[in-house]
Amino acid sequence: MPGNPFTDPNWAPDLTAQITTLVGNVRDKTTNNAIKAVRAVVFGLLGLFLGLVTLVLLLIIATRAMQSLLDIWFEWDKSVYLSYFIVGGILTLAGMFLMSKRHSAEA
Repeated sequence: MPGNPFTDPNWAPDLTAQITTLVGNVRDKTTNNAIKAVRAVVFGLLGLFLGLVTLVLLLIIATRAMQSLLDIWFEWDKSVYLSYFIVGGILTLAGMFLMSKRHSAEA
């Protein structure tokens, strides 16, 4: 009788192979996809935070460079204020441009 575990010498290895295959298939369909999704979220958030930090640092560098450049023609106090107005104006124009490109929620 091949189905009787007492008389079939390959019963235990065959059953173990079937269980291992089943567990491997379940793991491939669930755990591996979950790991990929979590990695995507983690790396996406890391990229977002690094991008925001880079943007802030670039704004600081641009403002400071503009202050040093304007210091050639104006006094330091006036060059600081002018750099703030220029960078603020550029950011305002960029914001107005982006707001004009947005899609309204109205149907």
